[in-house]
Amino acid sequence: MSKKLFFLTVLFLAFTTIKAQYVIKGTVLNENNNKPLTGATVTLDANTVTSTDYNGNFIFKNVSKGKHRIKVSYIGFKTYVKNLNIIEDLIITVKLKPETYMSDEVIISAIRAGKNTPTTHTNLKKSEIASKNLGQDLPYLVSQTPSVIVTSDAGAGVGYTGIRIRGTDLTGINVTLNGVPVNDPESHSVYFVDLPDLASSIESMQIQRGVGTSTNGAAAFGASINIKTDGMSDEPFAEYNVAGGSFNTWKHTLKLGTGLLNGKWNFTGRISKIKSDGYIDRAWSNLKSAYFSGGYYGRKDMIKAVVMIGKERTYQAWYGVPKDSLKTNRTYNPAGAMYDHNGNLLGYYDNQTDNYEQDYYQLHYAHMFNEYMNFTSAVFFTKGKGYYESYKNNQKFSKYGLQDFIIGNDTITRTNLIRQKWLDNNFYGANMAFNYEKNKMNFNIGTGWNQYDGDHYGKVIWAEYFRPEDLGKNWYFNNGTKNDFNIFAKGNYDLSGNLSLYLDLQYRHIYYNITGIHDDLTDITQEHKYDFFNPKAGIFYNFNNHNSIFFSVAVANREPNRSDFRDANPGTEVKPEKLTDFELGYRLNEKNVLLEANAFYMDYKNQLVLTGKINNVGTPIRTNVDKSFRTGLEMAATVNFTNRFRWNVNATYSINKIKDFTAYIDDWDNWPQQKEEYIGTTDISFSPNFIGNSTLTYILAKNLDINLISNYVSRQYIDNTSDKERSLDPYFVNNIKINYSTFPKIMKQIDFILSLNNIFNVEYETNAWVYRYIYGGKEYEMDGYFPQAKFNFMVGVNFKF
Repeated sequence: MSKKLFFLTVLFLAFTTIKAQYVIKGTVLNENNNKPLTGATVTLDANTVTSTDYNGNFIFKNVSKGKHRIKVSYIGFKTYVKNLNIIEDLIITVKLKPETYMSDEVIISAIRAGKNTPTTHTNLKKSEIASKNLGQDLPYLVSQTPSVIVTSDAGAGVGYTGIRIRGTDLTGINVTLNGVPVNDPESHSVYFVDLPDLASSIESMQIQRGVGTSTNGAAAFGASINIKTDGMSDEPFAEYNVAGGSFNTWKHTLKLGTGLLNGKWNFTGRISKIKSDGYIDRAWSNLKSAYFSGGYYGRKDMIKAVVMIGKERTYQAWYGVPKDSLKTNRTYNPAGAMYDHNGNLLGYYDNQTDNYEQDYYQLHYAHMFNEYMNFTSAVFFTKGKGYYESYKNNQKFSKYGLQDFIIGNDTITRTNLIRQKWLDNNFYGANMAFNYEKNKMNFNIGTGWNQYDGDHYGKVIWAEYFRPEDLGKNWYFNNGTKNDFNIFAKGNYDLSGNLSLYLDLQYRHIYYNITGIHDDLTDITQEHKYDFFNPKAGIFYNFNNHNSIFFSVAVANREPNRSDFRDANPGTEVKPEKLTDFELGYRLNEKNVLLEANAFYMDYKNQLVLTGKINNVGTPIRTNVDKSFRTGLEMAATVNFTNRFRWNVNATYSINKIKDFTAYIDDWDNWPQQKEEYIGTTDISFSPNFIGNSTLTYILAKNLDINLISNYVSRQYIDNTSDKERSLDPYFVNNIKINYSTFPKIMKQIDFILSLNNIFNVEYETNAWVYRYIYGGKEYEMDGYFPQAKFNFMVGVNFKF
């Protein structure tokens, strides 16, 4: 089916849906003062969701005759649930009771964007995430949000996954859990595989695209993801979720909650296990995790402890599939290949694995001084330790600081061996914020400090030829220590009933020290200091209750990552990067239509990119390019054609360029490199011009809906030369998801999810790498592509007690 025919079909279906019978209208008020609550979430029968307008009103059209269940929720108020028997049009008034305790939503209030904050953001609720959660990594559960591309090493979303937002990968996306930084301070990256089934413990999530608002942790150079874990539940509960499907994938999750004990105490726990063989050969995963939270909820004070434990063991699939194998064997995995001395394949090493455990400990305290002002704080400790093990063929002893092996009159200089590379790190810190909101002013001032202490070392645990004393000792060891301090102040002031101004100022100080020897036996001892000022300002204007517009300018600075420092030639300066982000947005909020349009221009100074350049020992390095930019238009819409038929659609068109680009290529004939002719303006790698997502939802019956989920991504270049031969072909992939809920007397609810993925069996790749070299006067390439699974399925059942 062509894309044009697909969208014509969508429009046809939009105007041919079946008309139902009745209408439910309502108003949601604050019980204490009878004032309307704008933005309250109203859910009918678990699968039809709307929100209240400026006057607190909501409406459901075409409601069938019979029994229905309505649920109304709003932050800081008790949730309202009622069973309805519809035999005629109905008008209701819902009065929500304010909580008698302090809500834990306050712990993320200082860093989240509000409805009048002039920045581009998407909010995701617990129900939206849970309806997709069948064990895939978190990036796959947000893949339908604007400007997002996801990828999976194993090809099916379990194991190592990645996400790009506006062409920026996780090294440029700030991630926080309950306001606590998650990004690894050295690499800047986030590995969601270390937190398996995190989605089962998420209360809400906000994705801010662009620089966004000031937050804790790494700089946001493309987006930020703010995650809040499970909140307090009034009632005790138990849930058991089981899911299974293609590639021998299984997920088991058990959750328990005490509800509110003695009006003040609450405890929640979860354990999860996920296993999958993966689409790619031997790309199996064995993942385990646990979550625990316990807290005291007083009227003015809240104390909450959160513990998250994640353990992963995965077979390596990060080499990808060589391009020339894509047509003959798309699931080929070269990792762990063992060869004899004549180059004959002997088989694959069974334990070519990645093994890592990462545990998070958080303690939050909040105090409400009065109804206008509160204080929040957190201390945290993150412990990570693990290794990846590799079989390596024909390795030089000297590469590992070992002496050649002598047998009789023969000197052996190379051997097959098995090695482990270890990482052992401690990451700890604290943050706090004062929050004030009264009348026309919303003001936050916050600060955070954290320290990272990470050891990197490697061991040879077996060799074909070895001296017993050489095994098990470190062939390299180095340490990285990083201190990060920030302070910010931001405020939103309502000049009139319609116009508000926003100002956000952040200062960030970084000290980073590296000592020791790298795995190539070079001394990488060095230290770096940075002081960054990151101002942001904007304006928000409401034309009326349904139309608004905003404009903002935001600046972000970030330091180079560990590999940039580690691999740079001695005496070479690696400059920090700077981003100036301009955002212009429009929002329309009608009863049946929600539309957001956003134009952006992101201007980079000294962006670090791969040019093909290598250092003096042959390692590829990123280099600063003087000028580069991203500019484009994002659009997102939710259209309720009827109460049965809904369309969520978003699209991004962008231009992503590096100016004055020069590429380098390794010359094996006349080492080291050739400098290619000046190329000029090129496309930034992995930055497609167009991304489109569509979800068509049709409610077949009460509590039963079917969704057609579509994703289109245009061509992506693998490197920064804009050469079509080194690119990922465009792809258009469609999935079907069916949700059904029932409410038997013996339990609260049973949810069924069926996901049919890639229903047209499309062959496509979402990521790749390439290495270019000249040999014998001709240019060659080594590469690895990451194919995604063809047709596959998952089915899940969730029992709620």
